[in-house]
Amino acid sequence: MKKTTEPAPSEGTTHFGFRTVREQEKASLVRDVFDDVAPRYDLMNDVMSLGIHRLWKAAMLDWLRPRPDMTLLDVGGGTGDIAFRFRARGGGPVVVCDINREMLSVGRDRAIDRNIEDGLDWVCGDAEALPFPDRCVDAYTIAFCLRNVTHIDAALAEARRVLKPGGRFLCLEFSQVVLPLLRQLYDQYSFRILPVMGQLVAGNREAYQYLVESIRRFPPQEGLAERMRAAGLEQVKYRNLTGGIAALHSGWRL
Repeated sequence: MKKTTEPAPSEGTTHFGFRTVREQEKASLVRDVFDDVAPRYDLMNDVMSLGIHRLWKAAMLDWLRPRPDMTLLDVGGGTGDIAFRFRARGGGPVVVCDINREMLSVGRDRAIDRNIEDGLDWVCGDAEALPFPDRCVDAYTIAFCLRNVTHIDAALAEARRVLKPGGRFLCLEFSQVVLPLLRQLYDQYSFRILPVMGQLVAGNREAYQYLVESIRRFPPQEGLAERMRAAGLEQVKYRNLTGGIAALHSGWRL
């Protein structure tokens, strides 16, 4: 795996990929990345994962088991991918919350095009300070977003806060590959090919260089599980997907 020689961030700083930046800068840097790639974000997901992200999201919904009486908050899901799947499987009302207005705009347009506007709300908000009351939703999902927040622990605490007692937290995120041969192939693909694909498909090499680097900065599977427990989530479990390229973490507010 490619390493960086940068020191760990000091107080008041954080990582943006392999760069060290001031904490107050990261949110705007992330916002700029997704502003630029929003129109082709879903296409790029298909291209860079060879469509496998669809199977990962299906696994997330399989584990969640949507019901008509289940309300969902999907954080960082601005283009609507998880929300649409949840509704298609018979889930109840969904609020999509994303810090990026461009991504939300893409999601609203997709909902209109598919004529599935009922039961969907779109809110611009920060995962670290959600604009919702305590104990207001039955389920909280976050897919390929948690690694982009500045303070992961704050986002996890907010997730627990807005869940009703008995509510479910699910996080789908890129993680640590557990098979040595696959890890070597994945690293070669990530660092040599993905940024080039980002330039060709989305017109932004730097955004996908950041993607690759941010994955390496994200806690490994058990590390995230421990942080979920520290945030007050219980019965924490995780499943590796595609050899750990992605992982699905589950927890409950009891």
